[in-house]
Amino acid sequence: MTTARANGLPAKARLLALLQEAMQDHSFVRLTLGGHLGVDRTLKNVLVRPVVLREQPKLSFVYRHATKDITKNVPPEEALARLDTLIGPTFRTAHLSTTRHTAQLEFQRGREPRFSLGRPTHTTRPSLAHDRSRRLALPVAEAPWLADLGVTSADGKAAKGMESKFRQIQKFVEILQPLLVEAFAGASPEAPPERGTAASSTSRQAGRVQLVDMGSGKGYLTFAAYECLRRVVGSRGQVLGVEARPELVQLCQQTAKKYLLEGLRFQAGAITEVAPDHMEVLLALHACDTATDDALARGVQAQAKLLLVSPCCHKELRPQLQPPPVLRAALKHGILLEREAEFVTDALRAALLEWAGYDTLVFEFISTEHTSKNLMIAGIRRPADRGQDTRAQSVRDLAGFYGIRSQHLATHLGFVLPGQTNRAPGHD
Repeated sequence: MTTARANGLPAKARLLALLQEAMQDHSFVRLTLGGHLGVDRTLKNVLVRPVVLREQPKLSFVYRHATKDITKNVPPEEALARLDTLIGPTFRTAHLSTTRHTAQLEFQRGREPRFSLGRPTHTTRPSLAHDRSRRLALPVAEAPWLADLGVTSADGKAAKGMESKFRQIQKFVEILQPLLVEAFAGASPEAPPERGTAASSTSRQAGRVQLVDMGSGKGYLTFAAYECLRRVVGSRGQVLGVEARPELVQLCQQTAKKYLLEGLRFQAGAITEVAPDHMEVLLALHACDTATDDALARGVQAQAKLLLVSPCCHKELRPQLQPPPVLRAALKHGILLEREAEFVTDALRAALLEWAGYDTLVFEFISTEHTSKNLMIAGIRRPADRGQDTRAQSVRDLAGFYGIRSQHLATHLGFVLPGQTNRAPGHD
């Protein structure tokens, strides 16, 4: 057991110990500090990464202000001391990425700091060059459709006003591709066909891997998902974007046709109306309120290997919340009740997915600087399901603690919550 995992070590010490280990074995990728509490209102966050200057290891601190970035390069020991003073008193959150782990540390007023450890989202060691040209997860040259969707300009850079969307797409690819690799471990990808070369109907159907994006919108992330899936499974990868607005479906169809993206198609309709014949990957990004549950249920029922959702709007459970006495005074404040409803909704979704046979990850998608709806839930189907009774009890305990009697995903899956009378036959 590493120092960073030792029982009894304070949360911040665990994070710093994990960072120190990652620096020593060269697995450190990036550390992001957020939730600034200092007097300088222009300071948004701090990004920390390893660099080598004049053959000496350093940590590069980039202080990101509203209108400028300030970079300071410091030796490792000084960097650790500086981080010790910044994390907690000045920044409420710290997100560590290494090639072995991700770690999240969050400080909340009146509570103990919360530390969580998860799977890595980066699998290769970073370049240590100080003046490196950042390699994009999705190079613009490989994605000419970005210009047609208005994300990039003629010079290959992010279009004015689309900088945040461009970063979001890059971050999405960084997240999705390792998840696809894990979900399809052992699958041998075929070489994708040259664009403009049609594969035969037989070869498209044989062993195909379908990704369905429920609520594809303008298609930014649907096109990116297509590129990721083709990288992992080759020409077997097919993507269907489902969107209720016909004009957006038409735009995306025209763009896919223009670049001869074989196996990428879009269909008009609601999540509850479209019935794909099968799916191995389910995406639902910013589906509103219970639409996220509708999509998750479709993925679970199809036994998809990978589920990835970014929930938006959490209205269903708020009227049901019956907080225990110790929380009632705090949750009389509307903003705190709203945040608690978001927490309970997504925690219950993750617990239900665990019960349904998925290993889950809950993590930050992109900085709150770009969007406040930045949570992601990923589920990777387990090869064998064990401990279902324990997971069912965890769902009941969580729902019972807050007095939740009904929840959309639970209803779809036939899971009976405490106090619920309409028991679905054949389910726990």
